Amino acid sequence: MDIQTALSQIPTATTEALEALRIQYLGQKGELTAQMQALGKLEPEARKARGAELNVIKTQLTEAISARKTELETEALNAKLAEEAIDVTLPADPTYNGRIHPITVAMEDIASALRSLGFTHAYGPEIETDDYNFTKLNLPAHHPARQDQDTFYLNPFKAEATERYLLRTQTSNVQIRTLETVKPPFRVMGIGRVYRRDYDLTHTPQFHQVEGMMVEAGTNFSHMRGVLDEFLRLYFGKPLKTRMRPHYFPFTEPSAEMDMECLFCKGTGCRVCKQTGWLEVLGCGMVHRNVLAVGGLDVAEHQGFAFGAGVERLAMLKYGVPDLRLFYESHAAFLRQFGKPAISAA
Repeated sequence: MDIQTALSQIPTATTEALEALRIQYLGQKGELTAQMQALGKLEPEARKARGAELNVIKTQLTEAISARKTELETEALNAKLAEEAIDVTLPADPTYNGRIHPITVAMEDIASALRSLGFTHAYGPEIETDDYNFTKLNLPAHHPARQDQDTFYLNPFKAEATERYLLRTQTSNVQIRTLETVKPPFRVMGIGRVYRRDYDLTHTPQFHQVEGMMVEAGTNFSHMRGVLDEFLRLYFGKPLKTRMRPHYFPFTEPSAEMDMECLFCKGTGCRVCKQTGWLEVLGCGMVHRNVLAVGGLDVAEHQGFAFGAGVERLAMLKYGVPDLRLFYESHAAFLRQFGKPAISAA
């Protein structure tokens, strides 16, 4: 074995070549290993001298291979660091804090506006009985809303069944439950999820409604008009022209739908308002005498008004969103345009 030849090859060897040299000289079947195994055939004096010489060679080869290996590892690390180096002078990638969903923001803004008008929260279950969702709200048995194609029923209809359960179709169930449990005068609001069998540009199977009811001595239609005008002013942040149109709701009489001046064309007429200059915003009316009676109130002494609106409808009008489904399709770029930061910028 020529030690000088071996030592001259190591300083320029690649990682693969270095491993080959190590095996060639120091491996189990390597040249140096073979010579050390042959020491037993020598005379004691010659074996001692040759053994010392081979140990020196082994030390030289081991140190040279180790030094070259360290050098190769350092070169590889430096190359990787250079490749992955970050240019701190480049602009940083944009980061986005979480934001509260625009529907949640709309519900918070609606509640804030109504609280300033003296309304407090009232609640009703989302899984409701047919009785509280329809019958006690003066909806007749033949009303279309009670049909299976419009309502999510949880148990099939059976003539002998004592009660039928459903996913509530309106937050109006809060009205009758409040009338049964709270003594007038009161002003309450119910905000929550409701469910109907519908899905298109302006409807989804699950959506949100706000319900308001005020029962106080002397309450009349003019009071309702004033409260609703002020509610819309507070929610949209500016005075709005409004109008009432006669309508029919089973649980109010007289009933009306309230329109407001189109936010997009300022009443001149556009595609959004179908050239009318008006946008429908909510339904309202004086609480029906039958509903008051079911709630246990003397209709000769008590009267009040109620109103309801879709939260998504109010959010679409406020933010100018053309398709209700955009609120639920989880497109981050869309949702970042609206709402409030969930994390303080500070």
